[in-house]
Amino acid sequence: MSGLGKMMQNKKAMNALCIGALCSLSYLAVYFARNTLGAIAPHMGMSDSLIGNMSSVYFLTYAIGQLINGYIGDRIKARYMISGGLLFAGIANLLIPLFLPANETGAVIAYGVTGFFLSMIYGPMTKIVAENTEPVYATRCSLGYEVAGFVGAPAAGLAASVFAWQGVIYAGSAILTGMAMVFFAVCAGFERKGIVRYNRFKKIEEEKKGGIKVLIERRILKFTVISIITGVIRTTVVFWMPTYFNQYLGFSAEKASAIFAAASVIISFTTFISVGTYELLKRNMDLTILIMFTISTVFFSLLYFVKSPYINIVIMVIAVMSSCGAASMMWCRYCPSLRDTGMVSSATGYLDFLSYMAAAASTKIFSNAASVIGWGNLILVWAGLMAIGIIISLPTKKHKFTCLAD
Repeated sequence: MSGLGKMMQNKKAMNALCIGALCSLSYLAVYFARNTLGAIAPHMGMSDSLIGNMSSVYFLTYAIGQLINGYIGDRIKARYMISGGLLFAGIANLLIPLFLPANETGAVIAYGVTGFFLSMIYGPMTKIVAENTEPVYATRCSLGYEVAGFVGAPAAGLAASVFAWQGVIYAGSAILTGMAMVFFAVCAGFERKGIVRYNRFKKIEEEKKGGIKVLIERRILKFTVISIITGVIRTTVVFWMPTYFNQYLGFSAEKASAIFAAASVIISFTTFISVGTYELLKRNMDLTILIMFTISTVFFSLLYFVKSPYINIVIMVIAVMSSCGAASMMWCRYCPSLRDTGMVSSATGYLDFLSYMAAAASTKIFSNAASVIGWGNLILVWAGLMAIGIIISLPTKKHKFTCLAD
């Protein structure tokens, strides 16, 4: 490579690093705020029914928002979408402790509104990364903010173990509003310098004949199923982990929160492991997904038989990590690969919509199922979902396992 070529490549890498860092910090703020409820639930003294209703409404509004805002995100600058979502989510989140415990309905509505505004972040963020970085850097940027998302959970868990639950929510609101201002200012600077540009890729010719047809050809139906089943695990199961540790494994509320924080730190490395496996398999996304689902199925099944609390926790973490690893391939590799369709934000929003619709339904079901059928049988349900993942990931005659070039 010539000296000029190296300089250009270094500039592209630096620009990608700047974009990735900004997106990762924004996503960390989002995930700190959204994980607070799960982290503080054992400390709130509220009923499981209220917590279940709040989380279910949140996932519902977040899911619907992903579908709507994903579409809008392909048409409005990310600077306005992302900073606006962070700001208004911070304001709505601030209302929750003001409503509780007297007005449970108000708290549910406020949390639902928070979910809708937070849905303005992910689709436009994926689009800005996909359209302004090379494919290899897009995967790494996506890796960065996926990791930031996982780090948000232990950060919330740590805050919940130190501060009163109201203080944790106030901290989340402050972080969201502060990040909104940072993102708007920094992204505006990137636009002036040409680091961020919009609609760099025109929609491919086939898309002009019908976007749905193009996405079907790009196997959107396969990833529809993957989005649904991994959404249940990465969102709902992780949400209920502190309660699982408390009720099923017998740990105190305080220790359950501390264990959840530690487990979340370990789970935050999932995307690194997933992308590392993808590289070891010579960038074979499909095979990586199949392996992740297989491991998750085996370890969720083991949960049913292993009664030792600490060993059970280790198995749970591995099972969740493997499922999240399959999801990471979808978000870090599949979605950015759609940049030439001009529908990155729309497709990402659609898949996230399905993921959180599944989470909304399963959160409500799980809150009742744990007491009706027991945690043991609920574990078998989780294992069954991962088995479906294995089936959907098997190669077909039309789509054999192939390696992708960045």
